[in-house]
Amino acid sequence: MFQELSDKLETVLHKLRGQGRLSEKNISESMREIRRVLLEADVNYKVARQFIADVEQKALGQEVMRSITPGQLVVKIIHDELTRLLGEKEEPLIFGHALPNVILLVGLQGSGKTTLAGKLARLLRKKGRTPLLVAADIYRPAAIEQLKVLGASLNMPVYSEESRDAVQIAKNAADHARKNMLDTAIIDTAGRLHIDAAMMDEVARIKAATQPGEILFVADSMTGQDVVTTAQAFLLQLDFTGVVLTKMDGDARGGAALSIRAVTGKPIKFVSVGEKLDQLEAFHPDRMASRILGMGDVVSLVEKAQEAVDLENAVRLEKKLRRQAFTLEDFLDQLQQIKRMGPLQEILAMIPGAQAKAFKGLQVDESALVRVEAIINSMTPQERNNPNILNGSRRKRIALGSGSSVQDVNKVLNQFNMIQKMVKAMKPGSGRNMRLPRGF
Repeated sequence: MFQELSDKLETVLHKLRGQGRLSEKNISESMREIRRVLLEADVNYKVARQFIADVEQKALGQEVMRSITPGQLVVKIIHDELTRLLGEKEEPLIFGHALPNVILLVGLQGSGKTTLAGKLARLLRKKGRTPLLVAADIYRPAAIEQLKVLGASLNMPVYSEESRDAVQIAKNAADHARKNMLDTAIIDTAGRLHIDAAMMDEVARIKAATQPGEILFVADSMTGQDVVTTAQAFLLQLDFTGVVLTKMDGDARGGAALSIRAVTGKPIKFVSVGEKLDQLEAFHPDRMASRILGMGDVVSLVEKAQEAVDLENAVRLEKKLRRQAFTLEDFLDQLQQIKRMGPLQEILAMIPGAQAKAFKGLQVDESALVRVEAIINSMTPQERNNPNILNGSRRKRIALGSGSSVQDVNKVLNQFNMIQKMVKAMKPGSGRNMRLPRGF
């Protein structure tokens, strides 16, 4: 997410931090470089120009010139201005008292509306709501079927009809939700490859028929500057309430995220950071600014850990560590918790400061975790708790069962032995961090 933009900004900011004394000349030179970086990232040129003007005005203030660390203070100004540009604070969904609360998803074809409907439904259910998915895209082949498959995978109700009247489908779906005590209706609407009058008219009539509390414009972040133009057209016709940026895990240059709030005045409410249904995050402008500037995102990292970690298992594991009784069963459980936190590359990007630099450019092999998991799963409970009984024939059986080689099995066992030695070397209550050996 924003890797290219972050790397280029880091280069410019590194020079600023290294300046013992700032002058109008080196501030202006740095601002020109930052403006070039923003334009290369496909940020709207008016937004980039205003951003640089605001930063430069504050950076030339007397408090910066007299500061002991002027370079670092300018970096803080850039962080604060980025946060302001992105929206300053989180803007959650707004729910009214009348049921159902209708959320209308709008945007061009291919922006990811249908998948987002499933992700959003999953997220809202975790927060205690009872969503209904509504298939109102009657034009795209298999759109209704795709939503039904998503609903089935989530065990979530889906409303659809054979009718070719999307407005009536949406209206009937709202009635269905009300009668069945479902408090939220998420309506997946049709898109086009480009904006046309028929699409806009249909969505406008769905809005009038269902009175949605939230209209979310779904924007493909990979399309860069084009998405801002599209957003302006939708805003004119529908006055949407928020933006969701999809495909943020791809090679997005960041222009859409940095421009869309400033151009439309509407908040970014969510970002989709992967294809899986659990990869939807609330948008926090301050955290995103920190990630863009390479400062990490400790708060989001802790939240991910809290969601992934089973507290009872953590207490059990702590007791076992105190007894120095760490087994392959425990190791497998830790691997699965790491996987639940999301892609490792994304997790590493949230680590702040000097530690983050150690991981910079590191390509994480996610398949290595899958391979280790398959090997341990191919063992019997007895073997996991007592690896010393793994003779040659047992290792061959495990390799065959996991689709790997005996060498792979031996590698996992050697790495596990290293971890066991580390555990035994840890004194109870010492608080030392345990680091995985190379290869994990």
